[in-house]
Amino acid sequence: MSDDPRQSAERYRLDRELRESGLEPEPAANGPQRGSTAAERAAFVETSIQQAIRRGEFDNLPGAGKPLPDLGGTHDPDWWIRRKIEAEQLTGLGPPALTLRVEYAERAERMDAIAREADVREALHDFNRRVIEARRQLQGGPPVVTPTVDVEAEVAAWAERRRAREEAAAVAPVVRRRWFRRG
Repeated sequence: MSDDPRQSAERYRLDRELRESGLEPEPAANGPQRGSTAAERAAFVETSIQQAIRRGEFDNLPGAGKPLPDLGGTHDPDWWIRRKIEAEQLTGLGPPALTLRVEYAERAERMDAIAREADVREALHDFNRRVIEARRQLQGGPPVVTPTVDVEAEVAAWAERRRAREEAAAVAPVVRRRWFRRG
């Protein structure tokens, strides 16, 4: 058989026309017409592995004789993506239920980085909107248990933390050093 799909399709059409006209199509001379069975494939793979062992291709591999990491725990079908996220130290990825929990836990630091009250309110309203939207999603995954935030209480807490930082900065003595010495 040819690897070209166009030639295979044309061969199929020709064979069908021959069968419809009462003639028998000639067999393909390029190999067997059937595919290999599962047992034949397993035997081929096992033979290839045994030959590689005899050649020494599995000798002195890194990690030989050491236990496999994270083996024996519960089965997690997404183990590979979790390991990639940890290795690359990626943030903001994952199901909304988990990312919203992290964002909820870090909300004070996130709000403190914002300078204007209007921007703080907008960020809090956006957070509440995303929590409500994640609760509406029926895509599976962990349940969304993150609560919405009280915008007015969070803005008041933000203003109090900001006021405390400004007072601490005003009380701290300003030390100016001379860049030259008189001598």
